Amino acid sequence: MAKTDEKKADGLWETVKTIFWALLIAGVFRTVFFQPFWIPSGSMKDTLLVGDFLFVNKMAYGYSRYSCPFSMCPFEGRLFFSEPERGDVVVFRHPVNGSDFIKRLIGLPGDRIQMKDGQLYINDAPVKVEPAGVFEETYRRQGPGGYFPQCENAPVGEGGTCKKSRFTETLPNGVSHDILNIRDGFFSDNTPIFTVPKGQYFFMGDNRDNSQDSRYARANGGVGFVPAENLIGRADRVMFSSAGRSLFFVWTWRADRFFKAVD
Repeated sequence: MAKTDEKKADGLWETVKTIFWALLIAGVFRTVFFQPFWIPSGSMKDTLLVGDFLFVNKMAYGYSRYSCPFSMCPFEGRLFFSEPERGDVVVFRHPVNGSDFIKRLIGLPGDRIQMKDGQLYINDAPVKVEPAGVFEETYRRQGPGGYFPQCENAPVGEGGTCKKSRFTETLPNGVSHDILNIRDGFFSDNTPIFTVPKGQYFFMGDNRDNSQDSRYARANGGVGFVPAENLIGRADRVMFSSAGRSLFFVWTWRADRFFKAVD
């Protein structure tokens, strides 16, 4: 074989090895540290919008059978590195159907959680809420699912302005975030008292009237209390965002949300 052919063969082999190791490292990195997540619904508006793409920090809380590298953890339950905190936006495995959900952590083990007339109470004390204007979006199909948003000012014609009242809620540990209101007097605005069991957590969506969360029993399509072992990780930052039905519709990219911190 001529030296030129040998050099070409060596160069090709080096390229193959480089690609192989790059893919292997990327796979390990994804499995051990981060998991991609695409926001499919509007339950976390306006913190997270349909079409936001983020990476979930799987190392935030430690490991469970759902977040352990290669699903080979030699223990039951969860090995915590740090405890989840109120206000964290968390991806977790649904206790019944196994799908991945993303909601905000509201109740810790032992907490008493209740909604009264749309007001959140934690351990019998009302959570501070302040008006924060109006959240507006265009009434049109959103994301691959093609669902229309729910509007406080319904009915709204396609292409019109869909509005929701926005408030800033401050949890007892000082974490503040926006919540949205669509309607008053709905079931989710008035609930019984939920006492969070040991080793479990209570989650709610920021879009309070459009979220099947811990306020709803599992038998009714909700998630109920979520066991610690079902927590996958914490959402820290939006990496990419697209308002269109497809990732390839460049004109629908929301550049102002690229690398946006999740509060």
